[in-house]
Amino acid sequence: MKKTAVFWQRLWGAALVCVLLGSVQAREVPGTLPQGAAIASAHHLATEAGFEMLAKGGNAFDAAVAVSAMLSVVEPISSGIGGGGFFLLHEAKTGREVFIDARESAPEAATQAVYLDAQGNFDRDRATNGPWAAGIPGLPAALVHMAQNYGRLPLKESLQPAIRVAHEGFPVYRRLLRGYAERRAVMERYPGTRTVFSPHGRPLAEGEILRQRDLGKTLERLAEQGFDGFYRGLTARRILQGVKQEGGRWTAQELASYQVKEREPIRFTWRGWQIVTAPPPSSGGIALAQMLQILSPWDLRSMDEAQRTHLIAEAMRRAYHDRTFYLGDPDFVRIPQKTMLSPYYAAGLRSTIHPDKATPSVLLPGEPTPFDEHPETTHFSIIDAEGNRVAGTQTVNLLFGSGLIPPGTGVLLNNEMDDFALKPGTPNAFGVMGYAANAPAPGKRMLSSMTPTFMESADKVAVLGTPGGSRIITMVLLGILGVDAGLDAQQVTALPRFHHQWLPDAIGTEKGALPAEVVAKLREKGHTVIVPGEVQGQRSSDAWGNMQVVEYNKRNGNLGAGSDPRNPVGKGEVRRSSVPVRIAGQ
Repeated sequence: MKKTAVFWQRLWGAALVCVLLGSVQAREVPGTLPQGAAIASAHHLATEAGFEMLAKGGNAFDAAVAVSAMLSVVEPISSGIGGGGFFLLHEAKTGREVFIDARESAPEAATQAVYLDAQGNFDRDRATNGPWAAGIPGLPAALVHMAQNYGRLPLKESLQPAIRVAHEGFPVYRRLLRGYAERRAVMERYPGTRTVFSPHGRPLAEGEILRQRDLGKTLERLAEQGFDGFYRGLTARRILQGVKQEGGRWTAQELASYQVKEREPIRFTWRGWQIVTAPPPSSGGIALAQMLQILSPWDLRSMDEAQRTHLIAEAMRRAYHDRTFYLGDPDFVRIPQKTMLSPYYAAGLRSTIHPDKATPSVLLPGEPTPFDEHPETTHFSIIDAEGNRVAGTQTVNLLFGSGLIPPGTGVLLNNEMDDFALKPGTPNAFGVMGYAANAPAPGKRMLSSMTPTFMESADKVAVLGTPGGSRIITMVLLGILGVDAGLDAQQVTALPRFHHQWLPDAIGTEKGALPAEVVAKLREKGHTVIVPGEVQGQRSSDAWGNMQVVEYNKRNGNLGAGSDPRNPVGKGEVRRSSVPVRIAGQ
């Protein structure tokens, strides 16, 4: 506990130094190109695949395709080509930034009614397991789109590392094993899944080699034929057949008509930083803007930790309330984005915060729900030697998605349908509720918390993001505060984490994130604080997220990379003049 308290004191002390030097940092600095490249991802094989593309003459976008595809092979617990993702891109030569929306979409048959049982109760199993849990995948289309429109290398080149590892295999690591143990009963329902993860009639053990030859062949078809290699032809037929065999209803037209969408990112200025982040159907950018603007007038650095945590939690509470009622797929619902991003609206929300008392969430409509969190989803961050950058967050939703692999494909399908408001006012697996704005409709994209983000000041660039379900947004918020405080990339990934999402009306914490005396003061203010292991029956994971951060000093071109220490197989690395310099990871 003392170690954690000292860490936070150093963070806010560093922030005070930044304020004192603010007049110096505000000056425009002549641009200096990065002295190499930096990649941070959740698995060392993915980071290495990205550098392999850069060594072949590719740019950050080619590296992103390679990293994304490799994560799809080596992190099936978190993402895969049976899922989707968001990719925030910055083109150095033009200064253009674009948000690539490859979120999954709803099949026509997946109406709210099919997720209710005969008594009208919500069918949680159907919403999270098997064919009805899955949306139409978007990640393969995103890989094709990035390669064709932004990369230099052919898709066949950038997918080669993932194809190689799918065929040759990789050692099963502990997190993969623990996740499989938790989802084993579901995974073993499906013949195609058993073939991959229980090839000898039993689950693979730690250190054994996991080979995914069908997935390798599917990736080969994608590499050779592009979009048609997944969404039409043999792969599509096998996916459709596998979904039908398990009782689901997808159509060939739904697969063939999937489209990647380019959207304008959310942009706002905060404390001298230009923040560029995820627009709807992500809820992350709007929520980040609200929270940071609510907090902006307060000198958080001068406050004691309990008061600072109280105000941050209250800002979180209000942003998540708005998320519940107003946000969804912008192609289907009208989002009051201008209002929600307004500093005047943030001022109104701020005025409702009592400086010494928690605002009971019961004052707003809704019912409490339990915390339930796992490290699903994955993120990677890249800066290349030209200054191009990518923040990519991709997912299959819960651990191993729906658990269903259509035979002969190796494609583990997502369970993103649970991110819709399948029954209005009923929380999803992350305890987040929704209403009409996030109700399913044919082709509609479910609301997401994925928040790939860029930060840029006069002299620094940071690229960051993390998995973590509904906690993604608040983890990115704390990461932004850490970057602003002057912490380096590795320190930012290691920051202790806490979270409030309106309902349940509680501050959740990582183990040891807040000292005992701070927890006591927060409770005196009226907060419920969930501390892992403190009370039997209360659920809050010991460690959250898997943040990946890269940074670039515009003054001297120096790079940094940080990979979350909570994940022992992650790797953040900087390479200068072809010489690797390990910055983070194990």
